[in-house]
Amino acid sequence: MATDHRRPPRASHRFLRALARVLAAAGLALNAYVHADLAPAYDAVVAAVSQGDLFRLEAALGALAALLLLAWRRLPADFFAFAVAAGGLALLLIYRYADVGELGPFPDMYEPSWSRDKLVALVSQAVAVVATAVLMVTTPRRRRRGGPAGSAESGGFNG
Repeated sequence: MATDHRRPPRASHRFLRALARVLAAAGLALNAYVHADLAPAYDAVVAAVSQGDLFRLEAALGALAALLLLAWRRLPADFFAFAVAAGGLALLLIYRYADVGELGPFPDMYEPSWSRDKLVALVSQAVAVVATAVLMVTTPRRRRRGGPAGSAESGGFNG
């Protein structure tokens, strides 16, 4: 019979993790909405791939990450959500401040101004990055099995 060697989290720890999970999912969902809404306006910005299609991809990845955060609630989902949010945030800032031009199949997406939608995307992704970082840092760690008797690893039992 398998036993769970993890310490049960305290109520405050569970609340923090639940709050971080909801904030991360909300940030990713809001960012997905913004990108899906803007996609048609950017279909004309094309190399081999249109910026509208990239916005749709960002929306799909954000929606998937939000769903995984809420439904699966495991470390791989947290990592995936962090990668989606951090990647989107990094690209938003790069294309806001640097004109990198076309990169392979990707169009030149340089846009040096701030709009309401871009600010909403920035804040929602930043919230998701911070919240998923909290989830990853506060993930309960499994204890090692087979530690010496009476140690924390063996559950504190002396025999």
